[in-house]
Parts: sequence; C-alpha cells; structure tokens
Amino acid sequence: MNSTIVVAAALALVGTVVVATARTDSTALSDLDKMAAEHEHDSPVASSAAAAAPVWPIAAAEVTFGLIPGHSVRGYLAQPGPPSPSVPGTAPAPSAPGLIVIHEWWGLNENMKAMTRRLAALGYNALAVDLYNGKVADNPDAAKKLAGQAMTDRDNGMAVLREAYLYLRRQVGAGPKMGVIGWCFGGGWSLAAAIEMPKIDAAVMYYGQPEEDRERLARLHAPLLGFFGADDNSIPPAAVHAMESTLKQLGKSVEVHIYDGAGHAFANPSGTAYRAAAADDAWGRTVTFLFDKLGRAGVRTP
Repeated sequence: MNSTIVVAAALALVGTVVVATARTDSTALSDLDKMAAEHEHDSPVASSAAAAAPVWPIAAAEVTFGLIPGHSVRGYLAQPGPPSPSVPGTAPAPSAPGLIVIHEWWGLNENMKAMTRRLAALGYNALAVDLYNGKVADNPDAAKKLAGQAMTDRDNGMAVLREAYLYLRRQVGAGPKMGVIGWCFGGGWSLAAAIEMPKIDAAVMYYGQPEEDRERLARLHAPLLGFFGADDNSIPPAAVHAMESTLKQLGKSVEVHIYDGAGHAFANPSGTAYRAAAADDAWGRTVTFLFDKLGRAGVRTP
C-alpha cells in the first residue's frame, strides 16, 4: 500500500489535525527553567504514589508499540489480569478502556511503571510512553537535559503519542474510550495530546503548564481534570485560573483543583516533594473522573 495512504489512514483513526503547536521553543525552554528550579534539590526516589500496591492483579511488560522516523518507540503496557481467588470481585471484561500514561520529568523509570500498574488495576489498558527514547534521569541536571530535548522536538513527542493511541486501539483492542494522564513534564503533554488528538475522551493533567492560546483551547474536546499546588512557583494559580476561565467561556468541560500547602510535583511517583493529603485527594478525584468519563473493566472498585 502507498505510504501516503497508510499515514492518512492512521491520522484519520486518531482524528488528528497536524498543526504547529502554540508553545514556541523559547517558551518551552522558559517553562523548563521554571520546572527545573522546582526540582533543584529533588531526586527520583519512590514516593508513596509508586509504593501503593495495585488493587487488582495485572499483567505488565515492556513493549515496542510503533515506528516513527529514525527509531522505534517503546513503552510499558499494563493490563488488568485474571481474577484471583484471594481478591473478591468480578472478572475483567475482555476489552478495557485505553489510557496513555505520560511520565514525569525523570523519565519512564520504575516508579512510573509502578504507577502504570496501579492504573491498570483500576480496569484500564494502560500504556506508559517513553518520550526520552530509553533514557531516564537520576539527577536534576540530567532530567533538565532530557526534558529540554523532548520539549524542543514536540513533533516527535506528538508522533509518539499518536502511535500509542493507535497501538492501544489496533493491537491491544482497547476501547471503546481512550484517555490520557500525565504528571509534571507529562502533565503538559497530556493537555497537548487532548488538544491535538480529538478522539481522546478524557484528560488528566497534574501540574503541567497551562495553555494560554484561546484558539488551541477551542480545539479541546475531551473533559479536562487538572491538579495544581498553590505553592508551585513554576505555575502561578492565576495562570491556572485564566486557562480554566477561557475553557469555561468556550463551553468546555473542565475541573481544576489547587491545593494549599502543596508545591510542584506534590503527587509525583518520583521525588521528595510528595504531600500525602493533597496527593490522596487528587488520586481519589482522578479515579472517579476516569470511571465516569471512560468506564472501566469489571474489576473491584478501590
């Protein structure tokens, strides 16, 4: 088959209109500097979010889920497993909704994989993408370098996210609905994916940079749930409220929560900024939102 036809068919399935993103390279790097300042004394230690055990048996493995110019793309797929006699509840449905999981600025490390398993146990085919092409950071300087490379090549990042959507839909058989979720660095990508991919049915962003461009926000079709810290110096609450106000003016479904006493990365799977009260409340709201907007396989409610 002609390669042009193949690409067109793929884009039609994703429902994507390929356009330049509004955030310029200079803006992205400015955002990166602010995020780096928040992580200056941080390290990728496992937080309580990563330590929590899945509430249902799951199966998980590293997968190669697509090809983009120059390299294959790999990720981590976690799926609801068979019911266990020791865990009361019903068996998962043959097909579960899909969920694209986008890592924090440390990369797709073991803590993000643990969070992906936790999401799968809720009843989702959860695919954690790798926007760092196999690399993870163990210190703030390395994380800033990797995040900067990804943020200045947004076309590559969006291509990875489109491949993730197609893989979940075609190879895994996920559906009928599809969501996206991301933390920190991944929070901004979660919002961007929902804007660029109209067939996304729900988006969750944990303290990603708010979008300022009204025309881009007008293209958001998925309900959006956002979590932010009042003490986050990289994302002022005023910027969050401005985005929320614009979305409401546009008639979009948006729910935003800003937590007093919490800073950037307060719910990250990795890092020392974890704040249990805010993170637990955000997780509960995330679960409810995903259940409401995407449904779930027939597993026990946590």
